[in-house]
Amino acid sequence: MAIVGIDLGTTNSLVAVWTASGPELIPNAHGDLLTPSVVSVVDGEALVGRAAAERLITRPQATVAAFKRWMGTDKLTRLDGRPFRAEELSALVLGSLKRDAEAHLGEAIIEAVISVPAYFNDLQRKATMTAARLAGLHVERLVNEPTAAALAYGLGEVEEAQFLVFDLGGGTFDVSILDKYDQVMEVRATAGDNYLGGDDFRDLLMAHLAERHGLDRTKLAAGDLSRFTRFAESLKIELSAKTTVAYTFELPGQVVEGRIERSEYEEVVRPLLRRLRTPLERAISDARLDPREIAQVVMVGGATRMPAVRSLVGRLFARLPLTHLNPDHLVALGAAVQAGLKARHAALDDVVMTDVCPYTLGIAALSSQRGSGGEPVTVPIIERNSVVPISRSHPFTTVQDNQTQIRLEVYQGENLKPENNVNLGALEVEVTRAKAGHETVEVRFTYDLNGALELEATVQSTGKVWRRVFQNRTGLSDAEIDKRFSELAALKLPPRDQAPNRLLIERAERIYAESLGERRELVSGALREFMMAIQDPTNAHPDRDREAFAKLLDRFETDVFRDID
Repeated sequence: MAIVGIDLGTTNSLVAVWTASGPELIPNAHGDLLTPSVVSVVDGEALVGRAAAERLITRPQATVAAFKRWMGTDKLTRLDGRPFRAEELSALVLGSLKRDAEAHLGEAIIEAVISVPAYFNDLQRKATMTAARLAGLHVERLVNEPTAAALAYGLGEVEEAQFLVFDLGGGTFDVSILDKYDQVMEVRATAGDNYLGGDDFRDLLMAHLAERHGLDRTKLAAGDLSRFTRFAESLKIELSAKTTVAYTFELPGQVVEGRIERSEYEEVVRPLLRRLRTPLERAISDARLDPREIAQVVMVGGATRMPAVRSLVGRLFARLPLTHLNPDHLVALGAAVQAGLKARHAALDDVVMTDVCPYTLGIAALSSQRGSGGEPVTVPIIERNSVVPISRSHPFTTVQDNQTQIRLEVYQGENLKPENNVNLGALEVEVTRAKAGHETVEVRFTYDLNGALELEATVQSTGKVWRRVFQNRTGLSDAEIDKRFSELAALKLPPRDQAPNRLLIERAERIYAESLGERRELVSGALREFMMAIQDPTNAHPDRDREAFAKLLDRFETDVFRDID
């Protein structure tokens, strides 16, 4: 039974499978490889992907996107009168990809390898595992996105080299440095920013346009704000292809027109370009490399198409980055390679992949430094970018006379103060009564490729061993998972063979919402005729009607940009 690889992205998601000829991307019901990570729920029916994306304008209160950024939090989004967690929304996307894979492969899919940003913390990784479980997928292995991209790139592109993967997606930024030698792919270091991506570049452009034209975004209706967001995204993409763009955008009672230079846009987003440098510098420093030692830089993620980003990388590394591979596809292809490795596919027998621990793992303990006032500090046991699997130990002693217990609080993060890191849990260890500092507990951390952390504490005086395993399991209880699984299963999903029709209907409704006067009437009339045609049981040519309606909608679409270059 096939194991698929999934790139669960902020903006778009993809699914792929390892085949005898290598990794293969799987198309969705529309024949597209990219499925927008957008969910809409109306009257108990859930839409995912392109059809849902059309509803960002027509039904914004019932539609949501970019929820990947909320993974690992308790943020709720109310759709159709019901609150949804980010895990549930992601589960609907995963379920859609699962159905696409099953239709393509002709078999049930029950297991997957899912990619996550390299800098996802434990809570975010657990949320991803929860989403998979809610989608009916068994997931033992999460693969870091730049690591997946490196697998896809490194298997065929290079023999031996040190290279850097620069992964800038819609919502996150990751960087990894890898060595390839003798069919071994070794991650040397990874760093990133979970709140920096193409969406942030778009949002700065929106703010700039709003200021230029005196728009108060807080007073825009939800649908108009969604249209403004879509317009800014399109303008951002246009500026990657042209140095000057003239634009027109209509709002109720106002027509926004202007011209923007690429240089002006790049000045607006300069603060974000500066933020890209910090993870790069940290990864290179942790890998103990000089930038000149890096042979190649691989660009991953749709946001790397921006000339300003490519120019930044070119200046920093004094070489042009590699851009010949599709940056949208690499992570999914690499996840499929990882799935093939997990399935022990014969073609991958000689490939060895190593990875690193993205965050420091440690224990909270009272500081022994003078002037600290006995404040608790985080004592690192496994430092970030240590190659996994790994096992490290550290001794801790009692701090009070006649102490009978030591509470080992486990934290993930780089901050000296425990409260500024992620608390993974605790283990209570019983010790024998003694003077302060006379009882020692040897604490050993063992961290594996699947993100499971085992804590083993050995009491020196008695030899007794205490253990606890912190795994990438759900952050919710089993009962809560079962409840939410049942609620998601109760949502109606349109038949997959009706997806093209639903997309055209949602697209027509979006164009209607954006239109005025005669054009609005024409769209409405065409939509009624199309719906009558596809509902007619005697219709012998539904494909022909669908093609004709799609061409008609193409003519109704307004080009808001005027080419100047």
